[in-house]
Amino acid sequence: MNKGIVQYLRSDFLGAELSLTRAYTIFKDSEKKDKLYATLNQFGLVYNELKEYDKAVFYHNKALETVIEFKLQNKEHQEAVCYNNLGYLYLKQKNYLKAITNFESALKDKTIINDDPDLYALLIDNLAYSRLQSSNYKDLPNLFFEALDIRKTFNDPTVVVGSYIHLSEYYQKTNNNKEAIKYSELALNKARSSNIPNNVVLALKQASIVDKKNSFDYSNEYIKISDSLQIAERNSKDRFSKIQLETNEIIEENEGLAEKNRNLLYVFVVTFILVVLLFVVRAQRARTRELLYKQAQQKANEDIYNLMMSQQAIIDESRSKEKKRLAQDLHDGVLGRMFGLRLNLDSLNSSTDEEAVQKRFELLNELKTIEQDIREISHDLNREKQVLINNFVSIVHNLLEEQKNAFDAEVSYTIDNNVNWDKIGNAIKINLYRILQEGLQNINKYANAKNIFVEIKGDEENVYLKIKDDGIGFDVNKKSKGIGMQNMISRTHDCKGIIDITSKKDEGTKIVITIPIETNQPVIIPQE
Repeated sequence: MNKGIVQYLRSDFLGAELSLTRAYTIFKDSEKKDKLYATLNQFGLVYNELKEYDKAVFYHNKALETVIEFKLQNKEHQEAVCYNNLGYLYLKQKNYLKAITNFESALKDKTIINDDPDLYALLIDNLAYSRLQSSNYKDLPNLFFEALDIRKTFNDPTVVVGSYIHLSEYYQKTNNNKEAIKYSELALNKARSSNIPNNVVLALKQASIVDKKNSFDYSNEYIKISDSLQIAERNSKDRFSKIQLETNEIIEENEGLAEKNRNLLYVFVVTFILVVLLFVVRAQRARTRELLYKQAQQKANEDIYNLMMSQQAIIDESRSKEKKRLAQDLHDGVLGRMFGLRLNLDSLNSSTDEEAVQKRFELLNELKTIEQDIREISHDLNREKQVLINNFVSIVHNLLEEQKNAFDAEVSYTIDNNVNWDKIGNAIKINLYRILQEGLQNINKYANAKNIFVEIKGDEENVYLKIKDDGIGFDVNKKSKGIGMQNMISRTHDCKGIIDITSKKDEGTKIVITIPIETNQPVIIPQE
């Protein structure tokens, strides 16, 4: 619509018609009825310039109907504008009575003079001119002068030039040639000072008619400026065509950019989805690995428990065999010998000779020997009890012996025999064993140690595990630790214990673990 208005102002009426047609197609079904009115009104102005007066009257009437139907009347006085445009059309068609009727209909709205003085001046000037052309001189030339006085207050030379020309025509028609020439000269001077060619052309045309003395000069200047205006009009049309072409190129370029942006958006969305899927897959794999690790850990715990149970069975069997052996030794050896001694001593009780004395002496020595044998059997029983006091100690012992045999590092260890392992739950035993196993593996893999020392001891409240090596050490302040060390820390925390790790470069590592003894530790029972 705005493009059509600009084309109309630049006299590109056919281009304006095309632009307004596109605007009308959009606005006729929209809620923007004010824009529909403006489009219809502009259509009427375009067809007026194209001298298609019937179409012009049709569109101005449609604009008036739109104003009335949708109550668009406001301080712009659209209804009065429509009546003015219809009156102007009838004026150009020399239907002066209809023109006067429409101008008078517009002027019935008495608020126009205050709300829109410019429109009011236009209406009374057009009304006066219609009366002039119909030889009805009512209120003339007062209406022309009233319009002129209002127009002089605005910074618009075109309407002032128009008023001067109308006054010149009025005095020409009333045979007052002097006043006609006066107002034609005022119109020409005002037009030239405005630097608007159309104003100059209109003023020259009127001056050439009323001023017979200078008519030739005015006519030549009129023809010259008219030719220039025609050339400018053609250039304007060419300029609009060029603008249209450049606009189409810009639109095509924008469409291409929009297509590229859409493609980039699609690529971004697809990439984002792939990244999310990759993250989900990796997270799922990590959860799967964690689950498998926990399952493997549970399986290892079950294996350790089964190993402890089997070791307990072996120990129980060994104890049974040892009891049987000791019973046989006592029965067949010591008791038999003591029975023979008793009989020999009974037979010597009645003898007092030197041979009997010697014999009793030998029998006493035999009793000492038997006493020593009994003492050794007692010691053997005590040592066996200490060695086989608990299956956990045996398992740890076997682990440390395997370490000695499989690796070059020298291993020394002490296990406190005073620890009451029966009081300690299986969960603590299993975690202690796995912590020790993990610590030895870390030393074998990374420490490059020559000596390893392991100590297990306890008191009434806690059990302690110390693992020390003389290897290369590491920086304990690093946030990221190996999975083996993390497992040791995690197992210690599972037992509500405390782990203290001390290490320096080239000075080895010491790990001290303190775990409270709890009689209510859960017992791990292997699944069938």
